[in-house]
Amino acid sequence: MPAVIVVGTQWGDEGKGKATDHLGANVDVVVKFNGGNNAGHTVVIDGEKYALHLLPAGILSEGVTPIIGNGVVVDLEVLFQEIEALETRGMDTSRLKISANAHLIPSYNRLIDKTTEKFLGKRQLGTTGRGIGPTYADKMNRIGIRAQDLFDESILRQKVEGALVNKNHLLVKVFNKRKVDVDEVTAELLSYADRIKPMIVDSSLVVNDALDAGKTVLFEAGQATMLDIDHGTYPFVTSSNATAGGACTGAGVGPTRIDAVVGVSKAYTTRVGEGPFPTELFGAEGDELRERGGEFGVTTGRPRRCGWFDAVVARYAARVNGLTDLVVTKLDVLTGYEKIPVCVAYEVDGQRFDEMPPDQTSFHHAKPVYEFLPGWNQDITGARTFEDLPTNAQRYIEFLEDVSRVRVSVIGVGADREAAIVRHEFI
Repeated sequence: MPAVIVVGTQWGDEGKGKATDHLGANVDVVVKFNGGNNAGHTVVIDGEKYALHLLPAGILSEGVTPIIGNGVVVDLEVLFQEIEALETRGMDTSRLKISANAHLIPSYNRLIDKTTEKFLGKRQLGTTGRGIGPTYADKMNRIGIRAQDLFDESILRQKVEGALVNKNHLLVKVFNKRKVDVDEVTAELLSYADRIKPMIVDSSLVVNDALDAGKTVLFEAGQATMLDIDHGTYPFVTSSNATAGGACTGAGVGPTRIDAVVGVSKAYTTRVGEGPFPTELFGAEGDELRERGGEFGVTTGRPRRCGWFDAVVARYAARVNGLTDLVVTKLDVLTGYEKIPVCVAYEVDGQRFDEMPPDQTSFHHAKPVYEFLPGWNQDITGARTFEDLPTNAQRYIEFLEDVSRVRVSVIGVGADREAAIVRHEFI
């Protein structure tokens, strides 16, 4: 049985949660391998909306074991808020497992995140202020706190104390903030120890054992390709590897175990936060697409920047992730447009780029080169086969397939869990 990675191919919010949930009935284990509660998934089941921020989307599928891998950073307060919210609505969360090696987001990193972003002024990165970046920085600086540290009070206190040596100097002397108390932070973290202990596992062992037993494992990425710390639009990126390679390090499996890499893309493009965005629409045109698609952040509520489909980005994502399949979501949002532009290349200072420009400056100044496809007016939310789609909608998908160089295996035509067309099975 396969090991399948699901990644975003744009700047996030592509519908990875829905794609993961759609596959839930066919998988045994879903592993979130990167990121934290700085992103969100919305899944609609029988008309009910479920907003997930930290929990893997697989938690909504009966019989699936959801795992938070070692590559994730965990805000314990948010974790238990999400768990309680789902349980209140009758969802079973008892199957959740968390890697002992997952790093925790202490309160002082949320404070530092918000404070440093504010002081950047016009150079702000668009961080959510949830402590994600500072916690990943602590991980690399080897002063981070891991889930397993909650079960040894002496070690936990030493780690908190060590982390706060420099952080308190920064907060007090540079940002004129109050010194963070070691005892308060330690006590706050310890208050979660008994609740989280039954969930803690060696996630790498659990996942590899599942694969050895012939089970199907889905690796779910947070964020997306263009927000990857190495391969995204740096510095306007997240603090982890949101590309397919991150699944191996973030879940503790070898690359030889992966069978398929599924990219998720909207039928157009959005992004939240700062940074270059070649196909971005402004004014009434951008507002219309935003309203049509309900493009407001699940986690922050911020309006998303909206633009047309970018095939240059799609080809880049296919390359760096090794995509085998593409899921195109929100095709229904484009219903009613007379013509639909698709960016097939960039123009930079008179030079055409069919692939991603080699430097950030060129990408920042890139102008989209569009091809225009005829639109359609028919309601497609009830379509369940490719043949159910209007001819022009079929042609649009076939064009995206051609310019992206990846087969389109699933098409999203509405918000509900069942509103999808499956062209090719990859599980």
